[in-house]
Amino acid sequence: MRDDTDPRLLRAFLAVADELHFTRAAARLFVAQQALSRDIRRLEQAWGRALFQRTSRHVALTPEGHRLLPAVRRALSAHAELSQELGRPPQSENSRPLVVDVAKSTSTGSRVVELAREAAPDLDFVVHTHSGLARAATEMAGGHLDISFGRVAGLPPQVRASLEHRLVRFDRLAVMVPTDHRLAALPQVPLSALAGETLYAEAGNEDTTEWTDYARSLCAGRGIEPAPPYPKIEGEAEFSRIMSRHRWLVLTSLSFMTVPGMVLRPLADPVPLTPVSMVWRRGLHHPGVAALANAARTLRTSEGWLKRPTGSWLPEADLRVIGRRDDIGGSFE
Repeated sequence: MRDDTDPRLLRAFLAVADELHFTRAAARLFVAQQALSRDIRRLEQAWGRALFQRTSRHVALTPEGHRLLPAVRRALSAHAELSQELGRPPQSENSRPLVVDVAKSTSTGSRVVELAREAAPDLDFVVHTHSGLARAATEMAGGHLDISFGRVAGLPPQVRASLEHRLVRFDRLAVMVPTDHRLAALPQVPLSALAGETLYAEAGNEDTTEWTDYARSLCAGRGIEPAPPYPKIEGEAEFSRIMSRHRWLVLTSLSFMTVPGMVLRPLADPVPLTPVSMVWRRGLHHPGVAALANAARTLRTSEGWLKRPTGSWLPEADLRVIGRRDDIGGSFE
């Protein structure tokens, strides 16, 4: 057995030991999964012992892997310290870009990333603008995405258990209505005025099931009909055409895109809110996580993102997840 092991192989061992998943570990290191598997085999051959038990659905440390893990952490820490003394940046997961899905350019997540970039210019954030926390959770599980923003109460419990999340904002909701609709003339729309209307909330789009779940709770007992499942709609022009064809109203946030032929009106009496949380893979170790959390804390304090209007409304599922306290300023602590 050699005692001059390449630090790259040690980093491969540590990533797989932390993730217990080769796909996620490969994404964390920005290498191909085949290359990571090859490095683990090289390390096991060099050390003359199996480090992981592998099946098609399960990865676990062997007793030898458990025993050697603390020593590997110390070795990598010492290597990073030596690199700093020599004036060389250590190669590690911490230096890779962090992949963040913000849903859209005007969203809460986009604001958080913008501030984090200003406060931590040495960190690299790669921004995606896909829609839906349900989709983001799947991509995080596969190691293709690190962080997203959205409503965690709408995710299945087993999915939430694999994620960390911190509440960032209560987002006020609105309804989009055709310009010739009876509600377009109102400065804000009482929820009771939606009785008898059909409300579109992306039912049928598997990327946004947490949003459709929210809409069902909002409609229940108010005489509002949720729009039936419909294929995923892509593009502003197609969205406008379909909404015009069906005369559906659209449940959305106040920061939603402008749609020709429709106007945005805040909802009221009560004011429906949706909790927006910062969500990341459990076990993710990267300075960008702290940078984003600090930026979110700054914005929620300076702009009152966690203030709830008197008489506001949240689904019971969200109250169970975030707690019923009015003062939740310690969510990031």
